[in-house]
Amino acid sequence: MYTLISILVPALSALLAVRWIYFKILKLAKEKGLVDNPDARKLQKFPVPVLGGLAVFFGVTFGMLTGCALYYTFNEDITGQATEFTSTRLIQVMLAMSVMLYTGSLDDILGLSPRTRFVIEILVILGIVLSSGACMDSLHGLWGVHDFSWWMAVPLTIFAGVGIINAVNMVDGVNGLSSGLCITCSALFGVVFLYIGDIANAILAFTMVASLLPFFVHNVFGDKSRMFIGDAGTMIMGILMTWFVICIISSGGYACLIFDDVCIVAMVLAFLAVPVADTLRVMTMRVFKGKSPFSPDKTHLHHAFVAMGVSHSITALSIILINLAVVGTWYVAVKTGASLECQLYSVIIVAAILVWGSYIFLEHESRSSSRKAQWLRNFSIRTHLGRKEWWQRFTYFLDAPEFDEHERKNLRNKLERKFVNSREG
Repeated sequence: MYTLISILVPALSALLAVRWIYFKILKLAKEKGLVDNPDARKLQKFPVPVLGGLAVFFGVTFGMLTGCALYYTFNEDITGQATEFTSTRLIQVMLAMSVMLYTGSLDDILGLSPRTRFVIEILVILGIVLSSGACMDSLHGLWGVHDFSWWMAVPLTIFAGVGIINAVNMVDGVNGLSSGLCITCSALFGVVFLYIGDIANAILAFTMVASLLPFFVHNVFGDKSRMFIGDAGTMIMGILMTWFVICIISSGGYACLIFDDVCIVAMVLAFLAVPVADTLRVMTMRVFKGKSPFSPDKTHLHHAFVAMGVSHSITALSIILINLAVVGTWYVAVKTGASLECQLYSVIIVAAILVWGSYIFLEHESRSSSRKAQWLRNFSIRTHLGRKEWWQRFTYFLDAPEFDEHERKNLRNKLERKFVNSREG
């Protein structure tokens, strides 16, 4: 019962905190012109405020503060477990998220060079490794390999961490995609941490879920209330996903004591399947074309969906379902008694088929005039939920604080007239 309360109360605190501060940050972004302007490679048509990451981080921080207060107040062993909870399981990642928040905010407002970002990311991950004593130093029996030297583990951790941070950043292209994927991944990691008894990380994971939910709703359904999460938000999410992976794969973590017939590497790869697989494909294509792997373009999986006329919301939902399908593949492999190697290979193969295959298929069909392509275009038009009356009403509800009284009254009357006309029709 205490465990449930220790998770729900911080999560609820985080959700309410984001709800409270969201419109204040939105107003600040609009007044100061802190917006993401449309250009040739971006999909929005109008400038959109870009400080959503600040609201999310405020929620995570407030929620974790509530969690720490609960732990100190109700845990009997104050000098032991409570100190371990705050000192060794939270401080490193919260400080790392703070640094990434500042870095991402500077990138959103002023713009940073890729080299500067990489240096900061490397230093932050190195700081996490040295301060926590945890890194990706074990394959947990995969290919017969267990623990290995830190001389190999630290570079591997830095390489994987930088890759995860940039994968999360690069997948941020349509409304609700990066935040929706992070909600999904955080929930999955939270369940794993709860299962293995890592309560501190479970609280952090579900607090992130709760912090992202209000932002996700406004990002997908809002109009005047829409904000982008920005590089500040994606870098926070990326470093958090990196921390979760380190905690699970580390030889000194709880997972090594619980999981026996589970390929931990396959599990974390399945959780992050879409960002990792899509980023690898995009960067490989750029290199083959003689471009920098970090040069921006419109070759991501979400771009292929949008090119077919699919709405942002359905695009985000489809890609999240693809990610869950990869997770389901891993889970079935575990339940059927597949070897550690088979679990990993099945995740890699299915991720390649669903992520790379979907892009190839959609990219081909977008240039085709076949009957199948026409059906896909018609289906895309029918699934544009923004045209539905319930969607417009929900958008009005979300945007209401941004309207003055006169605008609110006019829009409400307009929606009511449309509702009456549709009923009569």
